Amino acid sequence: MYGDLGSSRNLGASVSSLSSSRQHSQHIAKAYRQAAQLFLTRRLPEALSTIEPIITPPAQDDVNGSPDGDLAGYAPIATASRGTRVKVWSFYLTFLNAVVELGAEEGKLAFGSTRWKQLVSKCRDGSVWDDVARDGYAGVEGDVDAEVVVNLATLLLTHSPSQRLNQHKLETYLSASANPVFDISSHMTSSAYLQRRPSQQNNGTDTPRDLNTRLKLLELYTLHVLPRNDEWDYAREFISMSEVLDDERKEAFLLALHSLKEEKEDAEKREERLRQQQQEQLEQRRRETEARRLEQSRAEDERRKREEENRRQPRGSDEVFRGKGNAPRQAASTSSRASRPAKKAVTPPPGLYHRATALLSSMHAMITNTAHSMTANPMAFFRTLLFLLAFAVAFGRRDLRERIMRVLRNGLDKVRRTVGMGVKVSYI
Repeated sequence: MYGDLGSSRNLGASVSSLSSSRQHSQHIAKAYRQAAQLFLTRRLPEALSTIEPIITPPAQDDVNGSPDGDLAGYAPIATASRGTRVKVWSFYLTFLNAVVELGAEEGKLAFGSTRWKQLVSKCRDGSVWDDVARDGYAGVEGDVDAEVVVNLATLLLTHSPSQRLNQHKLETYLSASANPVFDISSHMTSSAYLQRRPSQQNNGTDTPRDLNTRLKLLELYTLHVLPRNDEWDYAREFISMSEVLDDERKEAFLLALHSLKEEKEDAEKREERLRQQQQEQLEQRRRETEARRLEQSRAEDERRKREEENRRQPRGSDEVFRGKGNAPRQAASTSSRASRPAKKAVTPPPGLYHRATALLSSMHAMITNTAHSMTANPMAFFRTLLFLLAFAVAFGRRDLRERIMRVLRNGLDKVRRTVGMGVKVSYI
């Protein structure tokens, strides 16, 4: 009878525990979906406030009053299934990456200066790795899911200025997964977590999915983190001695490592050449500046010397020299002014002189031509004489004479008006 009673009590407790666990998983899945939707719509502060309750341990007062004694004190995600853990932590790490990429101005506007700096510092100093291991895996770094480790290492590789912490964390995880520790009583005593903790009975290569994740970890460690710390020889040795990599993969990893080293050396050579060119350009500019300064200094010295020589030269000799030089010019100016009125009084206008000379020349030529015509061609002279007689007879008639005089007066008036207009125009 008592045995049946005890069995019924155990069965009731199991049913109650199963119902509570199902409700717990549903709550985590709902919060994850809501946070993901808020993140996709760029409502980052709301997404953070939605996901934080399931990845953060409850307050101490809530722990003391919780009916689940062995589950209290840890984040709800610590007791979720493996798939749910990977989804939630991967989302949180993706969210942190987006927060850092916001930049200072937009990040402070969205979260406030203090809160944004706290979120960014988690990625830059690597403290997010400790937060995930503590709140999601009871502080046992070897229990962190491999996919979450890949995301953690990638986040630190992207945003942490130093990769020393990243190297240490990866080495700790790889060592713990290769040499599992079964006695974890010093880490956690929760029976619920022990039932759900990741298996440590393999090195993460039991399934193709596990093997692929393990290869990603080795790639991050040997081809990215160690080269960032200049651990080229150690990376080559680690690849050669790895038990996870077969010969083909070892050769591929070593070839990739060699290529990365050559690229880095070439980049360093280019940077060195660039620094030398910049240094040479700076030196050339310095020399040019110094030459210009010296040239300006010499020009300034010469100018001061000339000014000093001018100041030392006697002023009296300059005045005497200038007086002697001005005397001939003054005499010449006075004589020219004295001679100008006399020249105007005795000299006839140039136009009248030329016209009189031309008239005399024409009369002389006409008389000469007439004499030659009379001797050479008497008939032509006779015709000319007849024309002059006819002109004289015609001019003797009064009416013709008046008509000719009227035409001449009109012509003279027109000439006079034309000349007057020309004078006005030239004056204007």
